[in-house]
Amino acid sequence: MWALIGTFLISVFFSLLSTKILIPFFKRNKIVALDLQKKDTPLVANSGGIPVFFGLFMGLMFFIGVQVFVFDATQYLVFLFAAILTIFLITIIGFFDDLNVKEVLEGKKKIRTGLKQWQKPLLTLPAAIPLMVVKAGFTTLFIPFIGNVNFGLLYPLILVPIGVVGAANAINLLGGFNGSEAGMGIVYCTTLGIFALIIGEVISAAIFFSCVGALIGFLKYNWVPAKILSGDSIQYLLGSVVASGVILGNMEKSGLFLMIPFMIEFLLKLRGRLHVHCMGKLRSDGKLDPPYGKKIYSWTHIIMNIRPMTEKQVTWMLILMQVMFSVAFFLVFFIFF
Repeated sequence: MWALIGTFLISVFFSLLSTKILIPFFKRNKIVALDLQKKDTPLVANSGGIPVFFGLFMGLMFFIGVQVFVFDATQYLVFLFAAILTIFLITIIGFFDDLNVKEVLEGKKKIRTGLKQWQKPLLTLPAAIPLMVVKAGFTTLFIPFIGNVNFGLLYPLILVPIGVVGAANAINLLGGFNGSEAGMGIVYCTTLGIFALIIGEVISAAIFFSCVGALIGFLKYNWVPAKILSGDSIQYLLGSVVASGVILGNMEKSGLFLMIPFMIEFLLKLRGRLHVHCMGKLRSDGKLDPPYGKKIYSWTHIIMNIRPMTEKQVTWMLILMQVMFSVAFFLVFFIFF
């Protein structure tokens, strides 16, 4: 437990430090994007996934060091290294997406665009290779109404890449508000980390709590009004963290349950053929109106249709929604298991 606490604290510290250092670096090198929900749409440092990954990486290096030098336990570390490599590769892909960001005018609203939707799953697919080659996870899964099914080689070769690509791209669908991605990530990663401890999957718990620490450090600079934006890199990173942690911990059902909000987001956006966005229409009083009126293509549209809200209020509503799914997850677990 003290190793996990140390992992968490080190992740917080290095995320804080690297975010503070990288904000002026990103600005100098024009790695910036418009903060679209502000009146003057300021240019803000972008790609928060890079400092978050650095914090997560340093936290996990501490955890690995403790396992090697204190407990002399190395048998499972190959899986942890594979997970770190998968997270790193996907974060870099997200960074490239952030570098490709440009502003286009849609009506009277500027919308950020990066990689095309069809390019994202193709580019994130190779990031699953580290987990595939070490045969991470458990090949036997429980299928409702069928029972336990051993997928054999189909698990690492087919199901693992589907899980990694699916999680990374699903989380990438919902965001764009200061603090929303990091805030929601703190909630579902904490939930998965606690559940991993309950079932004794310490490696998965280390991944999740290291991510939570890194997100908390980053959130200091990402909260409204943000000094740095999350960018797509942090959403890709979060998807890979969820996928890696649940695969290593045999927690696929738990991960799927907590990803329900993002699955719903995908279905809502599918109604708009994925050519819709989450952002609101900024009013003169600083509040946001739903961009498509009564038409609903995102969770954020549902929230803004309740009543006009500020960006901070929309962010809190998204975090609260994720908290509700986390509470529901534990209720289901304790009642039925």
